[in-house]
Amino acid sequence: MTACGRTTRCCQSFPMIGERTTHIRYEPVKREEMMEEADDASGQPDSMDAKSLREQVDALYRSDSRRVLATLIRLLRDIDLAEEALHDAFTAALAQWAADGIPVNPRAWLVSTGRFKAIDRIRRRSRFDTAIRNLGTELEIFERGAGNVAESDQLAEAIEDDRLRLIFICCHPALSEDARVALTLREVCGLTTDEIAGAFMVPSSTIAQRIVRAKSKIRDEHIPYEIPSISDLQERLDMVLRVIYLVFNEGYFASSGDSVTRHDLSIEAIRLGRLLVQLLPDSETFGLLALMLLHDSRRQARTTRSGEVIRLEDQDRSLWNRDLIEEGSALVVKSLSSNSVGPYALQAAIVGVHADAKSSDATDWAEIVGLYDMLLRVSPTPVVELNRAVAVAMRDGPAAGLSLVEAILARGELVNYHFTYMAQAELHRRLGRNAEARSAYLKALEIALQEPERRFIQRRIDELSE
Repeated sequence: MTACGRTTRCCQSFPMIGERTTHIRYEPVKREEMMEEADDASGQPDSMDAKSLREQVDALYRSDSRRVLATLIRLLRDIDLAEEALHDAFTAALAQWAADGIPVNPRAWLVSTGRFKAIDRIRRRSRFDTAIRNLGTELEIFERGAGNVAESDQLAEAIEDDRLRLIFICCHPALSEDARVALTLREVCGLTTDEIAGAFMVPSSTIAQRIVRAKSKIRDEHIPYEIPSISDLQERLDMVLRVIYLVFNEGYFASSGDSVTRHDLSIEAIRLGRLLVQLLPDSETFGLLALMLLHDSRRQARTTRSGEVIRLEDQDRSLWNRDLIEEGSALVVKSLSSNSVGPYALQAAIVGVHADAKSSDATDWAEIVGLYDMLLRVSPTPVVELNRAVAVAMRDGPAAGLSLVEAILARGELVNYHFTYMAQAELHRRLGRNAEARSAYLKALEIALQEPERRFIQRRIDELSE
């Protein structure tokens, strides 16, 4: 792995504050409700000035609330307490800024106010002790920064480091994969529990339980809120990238349900990818962002207006988003310029070859096969092998690809993966072996969960029966 474009600092490990007797889970309040609370607190009429302030605070919440939360988590060492403090700070801002004006450094003001609101909460819960008093020195930079513009660069750097720390703690290896995904979407992206549940089509109570269990594990096992050391960074970064790509894949090709895509998840994954590139520029962070952008560039062409699947070779390429393709292609160049090229960079390069082709027939399949050969060396998985087999079929003919697909199945691999049977069926169909193709499509239909995909497979079966 190449060195990062910034100095990676490892913050000291802090003990976590003990579990509170009254556990209050915070859900981001709808902004209009937050405004109502502030009106009650300030007693100010809903004037044009008040409306303007609301709009500014609303915009600040959207742009900076996750930054403020990340720093509050570091200072307070408790995710639930930090979430409550975040809500308190924004509510207090609406009341106090109406009278005093917006401070020079609103982000620092919010951190400082949130911290003191949290201490007040702890006092009320009779858990105020020396551990809390020691927090004062840790926030001095923010309190000075709130009134000293000269220190704004130092303040910004500290807060950006906190965002990176938050990503790594949400993706900590001690947490289950489901918990990492849920906690990342909740804390880093700011999605509500209901929004996450809706995106993954599971009950809100299931997501809430995952998040609560993850927070409890972080607290009870004293998981440090830190950027990993250089020796652990590669392994931990791989885990973060995997979580982000899992979120993107669920949005780009939903595992089940009535829709091919869930664009809200793709948007959040790309936003996370951009954040990671900003905080930790690296060949693989560039590669992952490039991969997501290049895939997302085809979104408008992947389904009909009624939501039916359109295969890559049949897509209207004029609908592909050229801005995303240009951005993604530039990132591919960056990611491949490293001395060590990883799987995300290579996958992005493969998708980039497709994006460069003016038509399906103009695709450079020889280059794609070569890239898959490289990918197999760094990521020797059956799924990569299956994708390479399809590329070989496009380069050398369906018989060559089919032998590779059937070799995978003969080893007992990917037998519960419907794309394996779809590839097998398509190659049989191209060879004129309709009975074999129909049998493989029926196996794919038994496994596929997504309704548009199932309808596509059924249409293929019907075509072979005609």
